[in-house]
Amino acid sequence: MVVQVKRETSGGATDLVRARDQLLEGGQVRRPRLDAHALRQALVDLHDLWLTGKGAEVGITADSGLALVAVGGLGRREMLPYSDLDLVLLHDDVDPERVAEVADRLWYPLWDAHIKLDHSVRTVPQALRVAADDLTAALGMLDARHIVGDAELSNLLIGGVRREWRTGIRSRFGELVEQAQTRWRRNGEIAHRAEPDLKNGRGGLRDIQLLDALAIAQLTDAMPGLGPDVPGGGLKHAHRRLLDVRTELHRVAGRSRDQLRAQDADEIGAALRIGDRFDLARTLSDAARTVGYSVDVGLRTAGNALPRRGLARLRRMPVRRPLDEGVVEHAGEVVLARDARPQRDPGLILRVAAASAQSGLPMSATTLNRLSEDAPELREPWPREALNDLLVLLGTGRATIGAVEALDRTGLWGRLFPEWGAVRDLPPRDAVHTWTVDRHLVETVAYAAALSTRVARPDLLLLGALLHDLGKGRTEDHSIVGAELATQIGRRLGLWPSDVRTLSAIVRYHLLLPDTATRRDLADPATAEAVVTALGGDPQLLELLHALAEADSLATGPGVWGDWKASLIGELVRRSRLAMAGEPGPEPDPIDPDLLEKAKAGGVHVELSPGEGRFSHVVTVVAPDTPGLLSDAAGVLALHSLRVLSASLGTEGQAAIDTFRVAPKFGDPPDPGLLRQDLIRAVNGELDLASALERKERDAGLPPSPYAQAEPRILWADTGIAGQALLELRAEDRIGLLSRLAGALASTGVNVRWAKVDTRGAAVVDAFCLDLGDGDSPARRDEIAAAVLAVVPPQLPPPPPENTE
Repeated sequence: MVVQVKRETSGGATDLVRARDQLLEGGQVRRPRLDAHALRQALVDLHDLWLTGKGAEVGITADSGLALVAVGGLGRREMLPYSDLDLVLLHDDVDPERVAEVADRLWYPLWDAHIKLDHSVRTVPQALRVAADDLTAALGMLDARHIVGDAELSNLLIGGVRREWRTGIRSRFGELVEQAQTRWRRNGEIAHRAEPDLKNGRGGLRDIQLLDALAIAQLTDAMPGLGPDVPGGGLKHAHRRLLDVRTELHRVAGRSRDQLRAQDADEIGAALRIGDRFDLARTLSDAARTVGYSVDVGLRTAGNALPRRGLARLRRMPVRRPLDEGVVEHAGEVVLARDARPQRDPGLILRVAAASAQSGLPMSATTLNRLSEDAPELREPWPREALNDLLVLLGTGRATIGAVEALDRTGLWGRLFPEWGAVRDLPPRDAVHTWTVDRHLVETVAYAAALSTRVARPDLLLLGALLHDLGKGRTEDHSIVGAELATQIGRRLGLWPSDVRTLSAIVRYHLLLPDTATRRDLADPATAEAVVTALGGDPQLLELLHALAEADSLATGPGVWGDWKASLIGELVRRSRLAMAGEPGPEPDPIDPDLLEKAKAGGVHVELSPGEGRFSHVVTVVAPDTPGLLSDAAGVLALHSLRVLSASLGTEGQAAIDTFRVAPKFGDPPDPGLLRQDLIRAVNGELDLASALERKERDAGLPPSPYAQAEPRILWADTGIAGQALLELRAEDRIGLLSRLAGALASTGVNVRWAKVDTRGAAVVDAFCLDLGDGDSPARRDEIAAAVLAVVPPQLPPPPPENTE
């Protein structure tokens, strides 16, 4: 739309205001309503036209030694209806009285028209000094654009500011990061605030400008690629969406405003043809999280690209440390190994993510883009290794959140779970919820990881936490829809049919305990009976729902979980468990007859055969049953980077027969002859396994945390045989854990008759049948438990629930 601006000799800016108001009114036959983008462009043209004309009128011409430069929104060509005018009047040693006269004739009409004006009058050297001393001023001048007057003067400023920004970025980068973090702490995340600050919040327009500033410094790309499957259209689309919403916010409010108020959201959503306030909130969440992820990548990339000076230039290039098969750490990021082949390795996505979560290192944006472009789809059912990597990712606590967010913003998470699209950025309908539905699911997983040792099946707890609200965003009951989706996903993951049924039941009944405990009379026997009937009398399902109820409440928001709710649900679970039949304990696996024959032959035998999956193998050890054999055998496997996924350990006469299902951390497994040789050395005391494992753990990429997500737990049970007892350990896995456990048991003088070891992601559930003889007593069991817990990392105290308001 072309708007005629009357140029009066009086120099008044009332025509500018009148023309702006005409643009904002619209909606008439002869003057249709401009959409947000067209309105911004029209406002840029309008202000450029008025300033050009006014500048010529007051003597700002090409040969005057004066120039008018726009910064801020007008400089970026992002003029909003009530944005401030940010102008700089440059002069080149012009008579001060002349400069003052020109400035007065330029500024006063704008003030008289009540237009907000941020102005300055400087020479180019003065402006450059201001930019050098004031980071905020420097960032503003990076957007400078010539309006009228001596173009060479403007170019000197624009080029000088950008040149000094590039050369000085090394010394200013820390201040730039601190300024952004301070702004984020003050204004919160746009994606998870009821009334977000579109300009200053995390994921807002200031962050787009931060990316532009890093690009001008030649440290990163202002619009980094996010892969072909990125949800929401990528960073460019996110930028446009944020600008559109802020433009309509100005139009609705009738003044400059950055914070989107709830009462304006429906009108703005309708104006942008997005929908109601919930649809608008979802759009903003998607845009802000895309911007937030891009800023994380940009700052990390920029930090690695900073020019080195002095002795730092002589440092060696960062070492590439192996983390997993095809995955290494390089320069503080998780990247692909040089020999990785994403096109032939569909499970590589999850290995990269699991390594990132375990190490606490971010995934390289280049690596994620390459995976997005090259990695094929995982076939149904998933290989066992892919499921295990998913469980490792989900079991790392708070580190899971960042890893899943990175996968989701680059389109990879949606490829693994197409059902995720229905809840991605879905705003909560209840004010008690802090997060969007998808973020709430991942928050629940993080809290569930800290509760994983309370259940016998930590893998099903984590999967249930991930899927429990996946049915939201539809008109039907989300628990019923979610149960159907859980069945579909469980089959895709390759779970056993019985586990698929349990997972579906977790999702179907995830609200059963809190709803029943807070709404019904617990003293009424019918209350517990109703729970037992709904769950089919399954004590394992009851145990899983109890842990999920706590994790779900903690992830909902502050104050949702407390002593009152915990006591009610705990009492309901206690009464329900009494009404259920006891759960059978673990039993030893039968021993293969061929192994029995080898045991009779004597000597040490080590065999290695292919396992069920691409990367799994079975190691069988048959040897004389000597004290510490189990510790030595498990230690040798760990020393050769063979992770024990499960094991069945038993004795026959004077021989021990141990079968381990293992997965190499890197490459191919070692020759079984080498395993046998090291086992014999360990048994004879010629190989110090404890020291070797400590070195291996220390050198495994990064030193592991001395703490675990979940509190390790020991459960005792009787076998019905005098002098025997079952010890079950639930804990977080670590390098050589089984060897350390067996060594701790041996140090107490007990004999392990048989054992069943099960590693599910990042957690282990290990059962040992111990021969205690006549010395079985509570004090003896406490002594054994203390020895076992001494080799298991203690729990790190969990952080308080995060509050985004």
